[in-house]
Amino acid sequence: MQRRTLVLAGALAVALSVTAGCSDDSKDDGGGGNGGQALEKVVYLTSFGNFGRDSYAYVAKEKGYFKDAGFDVDIKPGAGTGENIKQIVAGNALFTPTDLTGGLLSAGGKDKVTGFVAVAGIQQRTMAAIMALDGSGITSPKDLEGKTLADQPGSVVRMLFPTYAKLAKVDDTKVKWINNPAQTLIGTLATGKVAGIGQFVVGKPTVENVAKGKKAVVLPYSDYLQDLYGNVLITNTEYAKANPEKVKKFTTALLKGLADSINNPAEAGKIMTKYVPTSNADGVAAELTLMEPFVRSAAAGVPVGALDAERVARSIAILQGSGQIDAGLKPEQVIDFDLVPKA
Repeated sequence: MQRRTLVLAGALAVALSVTAGCSDDSKDDGGGGNGGQALEKVVYLTSFGNFGRDSYAYVAKEKGYFKDAGFDVDIKPGAGTGENIKQIVAGNALFTPTDLTGGLLSAGGKDKVTGFVAVAGIQQRTMAAIMALDGSGITSPKDLEGKTLADQPGSVVRMLFPTYAKLAKVDDTKVKWINNPAQTLIGTLATGKVAGIGQFVVGKPTVENVAKGKKAVVLPYSDYLQDLYGNVLITNTEYAKANPEKVKKFTTALLKGLADSINNPAEAGKIMTKYVPTSNADGVAAELTLMEPFVRSAAAGVPVGALDAERVARSIAILQGSGQIDAGLKPEQVIDFDLVPKA
Protein backbone atom coordinates (compact mmCIF):
# COMPACT_ATOMS: atom_id res chain seq x y z
CA MET A 1 0.00 0.00 0.00
CA GLN A 2 1.47 3.30 -1.05
CA ARG A 3 2.31 5.61 1.81
CA ARG A 4 1.77 9.31 1.32
CA THR A 5 3.71 11.00 4.05
CA LEU A 6 3.20 14.70 4.40
CA VAL A 7 6.21 16.26 6.06
CA LEU A 8 7.47 19.72 6.78
CA ALA A 9 10.37 21.04 4.80
CA GLY A 10 11.87 24.42 4.04
CA ALA A 11 8.69 25.73 2.45
CA LEU A 12 6.72 24.89 5.57
CA ALA A 13 9.22 26.63 7.79
CA VAL A 14 8.77 29.76 5.72
CA ALA A 15 4.98 29.42 5.84
CA LEU A 16 4.97 28.98 9.60
CA SER A 17 7.17 32.01 10.04
CA VAL A 18 4.48 34.04 8.30
CA THR A 19 1.29 32.47 9.61
CA ALA A 20 2.34 31.25 13.02
CA GLY A 21 5.64 32.77 14.01
CA CYS A 22 6.66 35.85 15.95
CA SER A 23 6.78 39.04 13.95
CA ASP A 24 9.25 41.84 14.66
CA ASP A 25 6.59 44.44 14.01
CA SER A 26 3.88 42.75 16.07
CA LYS A 27 2.07 45.24 18.25
CA ASP A 28 2.85 45.18 21.95
CA ASP A 29 -0.10 44.07 24.01
CA GLY A 30 0.27 47.01 26.38
CA GLY A 31 1.28 44.95 29.40
CA GLY A 32 -1.83 42.78 29.70
CA GLY A 33 -1.26 39.22 30.79
CA ASN A 34 1.64 38.77 28.39
CA GLY A 35 4.26 40.78 30.24
CA GLY A 36 4.59 43.31 27.41
CA GLN A 37 6.00 40.74 24.99
CA ALA A 38 5.23 40.85 21.27
CA LEU A 39 2.28 38.66 20.37
CA GLU A 40 2.80 35.65 18.15
CA LYS A 41 0.58 35.85 15.09
CA VAL A 42 -1.24 32.63 14.28
CA VAL A 43 -3.99 31.54 11.92
CA TYR A 44 -6.81 29.52 13.47
CA LEU A 45 -9.38 27.73 11.33
CA THR A 46 -12.88 27.01 12.59
CA SER A 47 -14.08 23.43 12.15
CA PHE A 48 -16.32 24.45 9.26
CA GLY A 49 -17.66 27.84 8.25
CA ASN A 50 -18.95 30.16 10.93
CA PHE A 51 -21.67 28.23 12.71
CA GLY A 52 -22.52 28.67 16.39
CA ARG A 53 -20.64 25.50 17.29
CA ASP A 54 -17.38 27.37 16.58
CA SER A 55 -18.22 30.58 18.43
CA TYR A 56 -15.93 29.75 21.36
CA ALA A 57 -12.88 30.86 19.38
CA TYR A 58 -14.40 34.31 18.95
CA VAL A 59 -15.23 34.37 22.66
CA ALA A 60 -11.60 33.59 23.52
CA LYS A 61 -10.47 36.38 21.20
CA GLU A 62 -13.00 38.94 22.45
CA LYS A 63 -12.25 38.30 26.12
CA GLY A 64 -8.51 38.60 25.64
CA TYR A 65 -7.69 34.99 26.49
CA PHE A 66 -5.54 34.56 23.37
CA LYS A 67 -3.81 37.89 23.98
CA ASP A 68 -3.07 36.99 27.59
CA ALA A 69 -1.55 33.73 26.37
CA GLY A 70 0.74 35.62 23.97
CA PHE A 71 -1.13 35.20 20.68
CA ASP A 72 -2.60 37.48 18.04
CA VAL A 73 -5.13 35.10 16.47
CA ASP A 74 -6.58 35.50 12.99
CA ILE A 75 -9.73 33.36 12.91
CA LYS A 76 -10.69 32.11 9.46
CA PRO A 77 -13.56 29.80 8.42
CA GLY A 78 -12.46 26.19 8.04
CA ALA A 79 -13.59 23.73 5.39
CA GLY A 80 -14.08 20.50 7.34
CA THR A 81 -11.82 17.82 8.78
CA GLY A 82 -9.99 16.64 5.67
CA GLU A 83 -9.22 20.08 4.29
CA ASN A 84 -8.35 21.52 7.70
CA ILE A 85 -5.81 18.76 8.29
CA LYS A 86 -4.22 19.58 4.94
CA GLN A 87 -3.90 23.24 5.93
CA ILE A 88 -2.26 22.37 9.26
CA VAL A 89 0.20 19.97 7.63
CA ALA A 90 1.05 22.51 4.93
CA GLY A 91 1.67 25.23 7.51
CA ASN A 92 -1.09 27.52 6.23
CA ALA A 93 -2.75 27.49 9.66
CA LEU A 94 -1.48 26.52 13.09
CA PHE A 95 -4.55 25.42 15.06
CA THR A 96 -7.96 24.03 14.14
CA PRO A 97 -10.65 21.75 15.58
CA THR A 98 -11.19 18.62 13.51
CA ASP A 99 -13.16 15.46 14.13
CA LEU A 100 -10.92 12.92 15.87
CA THR A 101 -12.43 10.01 13.97
CA GLY A 102 -11.66 11.82 10.74
CA GLY A 103 -8.11 12.28 11.98
CA LEU A 104 -7.80 8.57 12.78
CA LEU A 105 -9.14 7.68 9.34
CA SER A 106 -6.60 10.04 7.76
CA ALA A 107 -3.68 8.72 9.79
CA GLY A 108 -4.61 5.05 9.58
CA GLY A 109 -6.33 4.85 6.21
CA LYS A 110 -4.87 4.24 2.79
CA ASP A 111 -3.09 7.61 2.54
CA LYS A 112 -1.38 7.56 5.98
CA VAL A 113 -1.39 11.34 6.46
CA THR A 114 1.11 12.63 9.03
CA GLY A 115 2.26 16.04 10.23
CA PHE A 116 -0.64 16.87 12.56
CA VAL A 117 -1.28 16.04 16.21
CA ALA A 118 -4.24 16.45 18.57
CA VAL A 119 -3.58 18.40 21.77
CA ALA A 120 -7.04 18.74 23.39
CA GLY A 121 -10.58 17.48 23.16
CA ILE A 122 -13.46 19.76 22.22
CA GLN A 123 -16.38 17.34 22.36
CA GLN A 124 -16.32 14.21 24.49
CA ARG A 125 -18.67 12.39 22.11
CA THR A 126 -19.04 12.47 18.35
CA MET A 127 -21.70 14.87 17.08
CA ALA A 128 -21.91 13.14 13.68
CA ALA A 129 -25.44 12.29 12.60
CA ILE A 130 -27.80 11.67 9.73
CA MET A 131 -30.55 14.29 9.59
CA ALA A 132 -33.88 13.99 7.81
CA LEU A 133 -37.23 15.79 7.96
CA ASP A 134 -40.64 14.60 9.11
CA GLY A 135 -42.38 12.87 6.25
CA SER A 136 -39.20 11.51 4.68
CA GLY A 137 -39.95 7.98 5.82
CA ILE A 138 -36.87 7.99 8.06
CA THR A 139 -37.42 7.49 11.77
CA SER A 140 -34.77 4.87 12.55
CA PRO A 141 -31.42 3.74 11.08
CA LYS A 142 -33.02 0.80 9.24
CA ASP A 143 -35.19 3.28 7.32
CA LEU A 144 -32.07 4.58 5.58
CA GLU A 145 -32.04 1.53 3.31
CA GLY A 146 -33.37 2.43 -0.12
CA LYS A 147 -32.92 6.15 0.51
CA THR A 148 -30.66 8.75 -1.08
CA LEU A 149 -28.47 10.79 1.26
CA ALA A 150 -26.22 13.75 0.51
CA ASP A 151 -22.99 15.08 1.95
CA GLN A 152 -19.73 16.57 0.79
CA PRO A 153 -17.02 14.06 -0.18
CA GLY A 154 -14.61 13.36 2.67
CA SER A 155 -16.94 14.50 5.46
CA VAL A 156 -16.56 12.57 8.70
CA VAL A 157 -20.27 11.65 8.64
CA ARG A 158 -19.81 10.03 5.26
CA MET A 159 -16.43 8.44 6.05
CA LEU A 160 -17.80 6.93 9.24
CA PHE A 161 -21.08 5.73 7.77
CA PRO A 162 -19.95 2.14 7.00
CA THR A 163 -19.00 1.65 10.66
CA TYR A 164 -22.22 3.24 11.90
CA ALA A 165 -24.28 1.15 9.47
CA LYS A 166 -22.62 -2.07 10.58
CA LEU A 167 -23.34 -1.42 14.26
CA ALA A 168 -26.88 -0.16 13.56
CA LYS A 169 -27.59 -3.24 11.42
CA VAL A 170 -28.08 -1.24 8.23
CA ASP A 171 -27.09 -2.66 4.84
CA ASP A 172 -24.96 0.23 3.59
CA THR A 173 -25.00 -1.16 0.04
CA LYS A 174 -28.70 -0.21 -0.04
CA VAL A 175 -28.01 3.42 0.84
CA LYS A 176 -27.12 5.80 -1.98
CA TRP A 177 -24.88 8.81 -1.34
CA ILE A 178 -24.60 11.77 -3.67
CA ASN A 179 -22.04 14.57 -3.52
CA ASN A 180 -23.28 17.94 -2.35
CA PRO A 181 -21.33 21.05 -1.37
CA ALA A 182 -21.61 21.71 2.35
CA GLN A 183 -22.84 25.27 1.75
CA THR A 184 -26.03 24.04 0.04
CA LEU A 185 -26.50 20.79 1.95
CA ILE A 186 -29.34 21.94 4.21
CA GLY A 187 -31.15 23.59 1.31
CA THR A 188 -30.95 20.34 -0.64
CA LEU A 189 -32.67 18.56 2.24
CA ALA A 190 -35.28 21.29 2.71
CA THR A 191 -36.34 21.15 -0.95
CA GLY A 192 -36.81 17.39 -0.80
CA LYS A 193 -34.10 16.51 -3.32
CA VAL A 194 -32.71 13.92 -0.89
CA ALA A 195 -34.15 12.01 2.05
CA GLY A 196 -31.34 12.86 4.45
CA ILE A 197 -27.99 14.57 4.85
CA GLY A 198 -24.83 14.21 6.88
CA GLN A 199 -24.91 16.78 9.65
CA PHE A 200 -23.81 17.43 13.23
CA VAL A 201 -26.54 17.13 15.86
CA VAL A 202 -26.15 20.81 16.75
CA GLY A 203 -27.30 21.70 13.25
CA LYS A 204 -30.90 20.82 14.13
CA PRO A 205 -32.09 24.42 14.76
CA THR A 206 -30.57 25.62 11.48
CA VAL A 207 -32.10 22.73 9.51
CA GLU A 208 -35.53 23.40 10.97
CA ASN A 209 -35.21 27.11 10.26
CA VAL A 210 -34.30 26.53 6.61
CA ALA A 211 -37.04 23.89 6.32
CA LYS A 212 -39.57 26.53 7.47
CA GLY A 213 -41.36 24.71 10.24
CA LYS A 214 -40.66 21.08 9.38
CA LYS A 215 -39.21 19.13 12.29
CA ALA A 216 -35.83 17.48 11.91
CA VAL A 217 -35.31 13.78 12.55
CA VAL A 218 -31.84 13.21 14.01
CA LEU A 219 -30.01 9.87 13.98
CA PRO A 220 -26.90 10.46 16.13
CA TYR A 221 -23.93 8.21 15.49
CA SER A 222 -23.20 8.33 19.22
CA ASP A 223 -26.20 6.03 19.81
CA TYR A 224 -24.01 3.22 18.47
CA LEU A 225 -20.49 4.66 18.64
CA GLN A 226 -20.26 5.79 22.24
CA ASP A 227 -16.48 5.68 22.54
CA LEU A 228 -15.86 8.08 19.67
CA TYR A 229 -14.80 11.61 20.51
CA GLY A 230 -16.06 14.58 18.52
CA ASN A 231 -13.81 17.45 17.52
CA VAL A 232 -10.31 17.77 18.91
CA LEU A 233 -7.86 20.66 18.66
CA ILE A 234 -4.96 19.85 16.35
CA THR A 235 -1.74 21.61 15.49
CA ASN A 236 1.33 21.02 13.39
CA THR A 237 3.48 18.17 14.73
CA GLU A 238 6.78 19.97 14.34
CA TYR A 239 5.46 23.12 15.99
CA ALA A 240 4.14 21.08 18.93
CA LYS A 241 7.53 19.39 19.41
CA ALA A 242 9.41 22.70 19.28
CA ASN A 243 6.93 24.76 21.33
CA PRO A 244 5.10 22.58 23.87
CA GLU A 245 4.53 25.40 26.38
CA LYS A 246 3.09 27.67 23.72
CA VAL A 247 0.72 24.93 22.64
CA LYS A 248 -0.43 24.47 26.24
CA LYS A 249 -1.04 28.21 26.62
CA PHE A 250 -3.04 28.39 23.40
CA THR A 251 -5.07 25.34 24.39
CA THR A 252 -5.84 26.80 27.82
CA ALA A 253 -7.02 30.05 26.25
CA LEU A 254 -9.25 28.30 23.72
CA LEU A 255 -10.77 25.99 26.33
CA LYS A 256 -11.59 28.99 28.52
CA GLY A 257 -13.52 30.40 25.59
CA LEU A 258 -15.23 27.03 25.14
CA ALA A 259 -16.26 26.83 28.80
CA ASP A 260 -17.58 30.40 28.74
CA SER A 261 -19.57 29.69 25.58
CA ILE A 262 -21.43 26.67 26.90
CA ASN A 263 -21.95 28.35 30.27
CA ASN A 264 -23.40 31.48 28.67
CA PRO A 265 -24.65 30.72 25.13
CA ALA A 266 -26.50 34.03 24.83
CA GLU A 267 -23.33 36.01 25.51
CA ALA A 268 -21.41 33.91 22.99
CA GLY A 269 -24.10 34.59 20.40
CA LYS A 270 -23.74 38.34 20.85
CA ILE A 271 -19.96 38.14 20.65
CA MET A 272 -20.03 36.11 17.45
CA THR A 273 -22.30 38.61 15.70
CA LYS A 274 -19.63 41.24 16.35
CA TYR A 275 -17.07 39.23 14.37
CA VAL A 276 -19.45 37.55 11.93
CA PRO A 277 -22.29 40.02 11.24
CA THR A 278 -24.19 37.48 9.14
CA SER A 279 -24.54 35.13 12.12
CA ASN A 280 -27.69 35.02 14.24
CA ALA A 281 -27.19 35.37 17.99
CA ASP A 282 -30.18 33.19 18.85
CA GLY A 283 -29.07 30.52 16.40
CA VAL A 284 -25.57 30.52 17.88
CA ALA A 285 -27.00 30.14 21.38
CA ALA A 286 -29.27 27.29 20.26
CA GLU A 287 -26.32 25.35 18.79
CA LEU A 288 -24.24 25.86 21.94
CA THR A 289 -27.09 24.66 24.14
CA LEU A 290 -27.26 21.45 22.13
CA MET A 291 -23.47 21.13 22.18
CA GLU A 292 -23.09 21.47 25.96
CA PRO A 293 -23.67 17.78 26.87
CA PHE A 294 -21.14 16.77 24.21
CA VAL A 295 -18.47 19.06 25.68
CA ARG A 296 -18.92 18.04 29.30
CA SER A 297 -18.10 14.44 30.10
CA ALA A 298 -20.61 12.32 31.98
CA ALA A 299 -17.70 11.11 34.10
CA ALA A 300 -17.34 13.26 37.22
CA GLY A 301 -14.09 15.14 37.50
CA VAL A 302 -13.07 14.90 33.84
CA PRO A 303 -12.06 18.42 32.75
CA VAL A 304 -13.14 20.09 29.53
CA GLY A 305 -10.54 19.26 26.90
CA ALA A 306 -9.38 15.91 28.27
CA LEU A 307 -8.67 12.87 26.09
CA ASP A 308 -8.32 9.31 27.36
CA ALA A 309 -5.86 6.95 25.65
CA GLU A 310 -7.93 3.85 26.37
CA ARG A 311 -11.04 5.36 24.81
CA VAL A 312 -9.06 6.37 21.73
CA ALA A 313 -7.66 2.84 21.50
CA ARG A 314 -11.20 1.45 21.57
CA SER A 315 -12.19 3.88 18.82
CA ILE A 316 -9.28 2.66 16.72
CA ALA A 317 -10.36 -0.94 17.32
CA ILE A 318 -13.89 -0.13 16.13
CA LEU A 319 -12.58 1.42 12.92
CA GLN A 320 -10.19 -1.49 12.37
CA GLY A 321 -13.01 -3.96 12.99
CA SER A 322 -15.08 -2.36 10.26
CA GLY A 323 -12.13 -2.40 7.87
CA GLN A 324 -11.79 1.37 7.64
CA ILE A 325 -8.22 1.65 8.92
CA ASP A 326 -5.27 -0.70 8.87
CA ALA A 327 -3.95 -2.53 11.91
CA GLY A 328 -1.09 -0.98 13.82
CA LEU A 329 -2.28 2.58 14.44
CA LYS A 330 -1.66 3.70 18.03
CA PRO A 331 -3.33 6.60 19.89
CA GLU A 332 0.09 8.24 20.42
CA GLN A 333 0.53 8.57 16.66
CA VAL A 334 -2.37 11.02 16.51
CA ILE A 335 -2.49 12.54 20.01
CA ASP A 336 0.27 14.10 22.12
CA PHE A 337 -0.87 13.07 25.58
CA ASP A 338 1.89 15.14 27.18
CA LEU A 339 0.08 18.25 25.93
CA VAL A 340 -3.53 17.17 26.43
CA PRO A 341 -5.39 18.19 29.64
CA LYS A 342 -5.33 15.15 31.89
CA ALA A 343 -8.46 12.98 32.08
